[in-house]
This record gives sequence, C-alpha cells and structure tokens, in this order.
Amino acid sequence: MARVWTASLEGVVGLPVEVEVRISSQLPRVDMVGLAEAAVRESTSRIRGAIAATGLTFPDRRVTVNLAPAERRKQGAGLDLPIAVAVLAAAGQALDARQTAGRGFIGELALDGRLRATRGTLPCVLALRAMGIGEVIVPLDALALARRAPGIEVRGAPDLDSVIEHLMDRVPLPNDPPGPFEQSNEPAALEEPCLSDVHGQIPAKRALEVAAAGGHGLILCGPPGAGKSMLARRLGGLLPPLDDEAQLEVSAILDAEGLVRPDRTATARPPFRAPHHTASAAGLLGGGHPIRPGEVTLAHHGVLFLDELPEYDRRCLESLREVIELGVVRIARANTRCSLPARFQLVAAANPCPCGYYGTPNRDCRCDEAALARYQRRLSGPLLDRIDLHVNVREVSGTALRGLTQAESASPMRETSAIVRERVTQARAHARLRGVTCNAALADRNLDAAIQLDASAQPLLERAIERFGLSARSVGRTLRVARTIADLAGEVTTDRRSMAEALDLRAGPR
Repeated sequence: MARVWTASLEGVVGLPVEVEVRISSQLPRVDMVGLAEAAVRESTSRIRGAIAATGLTFPDRRVTVNLAPAERRKQGAGLDLPIAVAVLAAAGQALDARQTAGRGFIGELALDGRLRATRGTLPCVLALRAMGIGEVIVPLDALALARRAPGIEVRGAPDLDSVIEHLMDRVPLPNDPPGPFEQSNEPAALEEPCLSDVHGQIPAKRALEVAAAGGHGLILCGPPGAGKSMLARRLGGLLPPLDDEAQLEVSAILDAEGLVRPDRTATARPPFRAPHHTASAAGLLGGGHPIRPGEVTLAHHGVLFLDELPEYDRRCLESLREVIELGVVRIARANTRCSLPARFQLVAAANPCPCGYYGTPNRDCRCDEAALARYQRRLSGPLLDRIDLHVNVREVSGTALRGLTQAESASPMRETSAIVRERVTQARAHARLRGVTCNAALADRNLDAAIQLDASAQPLLERAIERFGLSARSVGRTLRVARTIADLAGEVTTDRRSMAEALDLRAGPR
C-alpha cells in the first residue's frame, strides 16, 4: 500500500486529497473510489500508457485507488501524476513510501509520459502548503505560475520519467528561486484607456477619481452618447497596482477558471470585468456542476462594470445586494457548499428612460409615464442604496465638444490617468494607515474614529438626513465618501466642504 498527497480544485480553492493505492493478489482490475468525476476515472488508461513509456510495468493485479476525503467530489486530470506515483510506490517499482513522504504531486499525464498543465494548479499548490507539504512537483509548463505560492518548494518536471529520477535522487529537478511578479500577461498592443481621451465631463471625472481613491461603487446615468461607458472603462487605469498578496489571490482565481496562461504570472493590474446584460445568474455569481466562479469572483480586487444596468435580469441584480455587502458568494447545493471571494468595485451605467432622453435639454423624450415607471422599477431601492456615488452625465453637443477638444489639446495641464492615479495612490495610503485597503472597507464599529467628522460638517449631514430621508446605510456610505474626499485633499478631519461634495455625489441622478 502507498499514500501520496495531491489536491483537487473546488470552486477557486484547492482541496487536499490523499491518494491511497492498495495492490492485492486478485484478478487484474482497477477500482477507483472516493467520488471521482469522469476525467479522474478515465485516468487509468493515461496512467497505463505513461508507465509503459518509462519502461516500467503497470501491476497485473487488483489495484484499488481511494481518494480521501471520500465524501468530497474530486475533479480534474491533475490527479494523474499522484495516482501514477502511488501505483509505482505500492508495486515497489523504483519507488517507496520514504521517497514520496512530504511531497505533493499535480499534473496530467500524456500516453507517452509527458506532463501537461491543468487549470487550478496554483490554488492546489496553496492548499498543499496549508497542509504542511514541503515540496510539490508540477508540470514544467505550470512552473512559473505555481512558484507564485510562497513558503513551499515547487519543482517542474517535463515527464513521468523525470519525476521518478528525481524521487530516486538520480537527477534532481532544478529548483531555481522564483523572480518578482511579472506584469506581462496581457498583449502589449492592448493599452490602458486614458482619462485624457474624455473631453469635458469634469464632474464625472471627479466622481471617477473619488470612486477609485475610496473603492466606492458608482453609477453613471445619462442619455446615449454622453460618455458613460467611456468614462467607466477608464476607472481601471486610475487604480493603483495590486500588492503581492492581492496578485496571488487574483492569480489563483484566474488559474482556477483557466483564464491565465500557466507559463505566465499574473499582471499587477486590477481585473476589469464587463459581462453582457444577458448574463445568467450562474454566469454572474457562479455555479454549475462542478461549481465555477462567476463574473463577480473574476472581478475580485478589481472592477465589475455593468453597462445598461436596467437591462439585466432583475433576479441577477437583486442577488448582487448581499454580495456587495459581504464580499463573498455562498453557493449551496444539495451535496455541495462553496464560498467564492467577490470583493469588487461595482461601476454601472444606465439611461434615464427607455428612449434615453428623459430630462435632457433640447431632446424630446418619447416615453409615456407608464413606460418610464416600469423602467425605473427595474432598479430597486435597496440595490441603489448600496451604490455610493450617483452621478448624472450630461450630454455634450458637437459644437461644445469641438471647442473642448481644441482647448484641452492646447493646455499643458491636461490630466492623464497616470496623474490622477498618483493622487489615488496617496489617498489610499491614508486608508492603509487605518488598517484597510480603501475607505469603502471601513468597518461600522471603526467608522466614527476613522471619519473624524468636523464640527461644521455635522449640522450639514443632519439636515441632509432630514431632507432626503437617508437610511442608516446611506449615511454610513456618505461618511466614507466624505472621508475619501478629505484624503484626496490631504485633510486630517472631514470638513464641511468634503461632506457637501459627498452629499452631492450621493444624490446625483435623483
């Protein structure tokens, strides 16, 4: 009998799996137990071919493979290598229990013995590290990404024969130290959209800066062609680069979904996801069988942009309410429960009515009152209450746009995304001193101490609560926005000016 450690993907995290193999003197057959999916059960044929390619022999007896814990489903072809190593160790062919102890194995086998990378290698390596495994062997193609996991020795092997030679201390696999995070996952041709491409729209640009500095949710409302989508797509360029810990989390999520090349490391840019409004609830939140992450998880530590917000299915929008508050998606099925991280920044764009021109000067709205009421009911009050900034984007005429273009082109002080990002980074540095990455993450219990509300700002807030009927949640979010505005101005306390701007941004399109 032999035991070998590996891991299987469960959502976006790794599930440590102990592979147990017993060989008994009975009729030749392979029994695989432990809730293995089809891809795992089919591994027998791949393992036979790979072992034969190394010059060894698959045992001609009864082989029982148990994948523990037996009550959790196992998925992925990455279990091929650990099963093959356990079979060889149990059969006493070249390997024994001493050589596999304290080591983990991940990888898919080809019929000629080559190792192929599988999705989810990085989260599986992280799961083995948590189990106290000191060394893990992965396919050579997945080595660059797997080595992003700190605190564990990761070695890459091209084929099964190289793994056997390493375990027998004949030809050790190289163990070069990993370099710093590379930022080359996206093609160089895809340049970050710059804020300087947007002419005019000074209030909306200011709202983008405040949203980026504090991690606040933002909804842009205005007529078609006003620049809502153009503005929203430039928010990612205003965010500071991810730190190493956040990069590791983003890398693990993208690797679990197969959206990052296994031979590359993840970029330091925060993710930006923009699903179409026809996305289903499973596509937006995650789900399926086996459970796969949705767009909210893929936007973890980044931006989720929902264009044409009222066009999304109402059930999908309402399901976002809890996710926005908690930063996690909890999926419960009959036999499976899974938690997916979803700490994202929501940015949305919407038209004021079905035709798009309600309340627009020099434009006639063609919607009757019933159509307007139905359209506005698509966005519920509880959902809008969870979005910090509400900004009205006004239409810019062609004549005014040409004048703005000429004036801004001649101005040497034209602000780019890089200039604004510097101010955003400085504001977020103030938030880190409070123990959070951004002000939107401030806990309610620490809110009063963190805000440091000025005496002149308190009466203004009280009048706004009385006049606009702000809920307790709205007040808390307004205070966080005011603190962000004060941080951008370098103020120690939250003064009246910061509070006034926060209240103005809160009640924009209403």
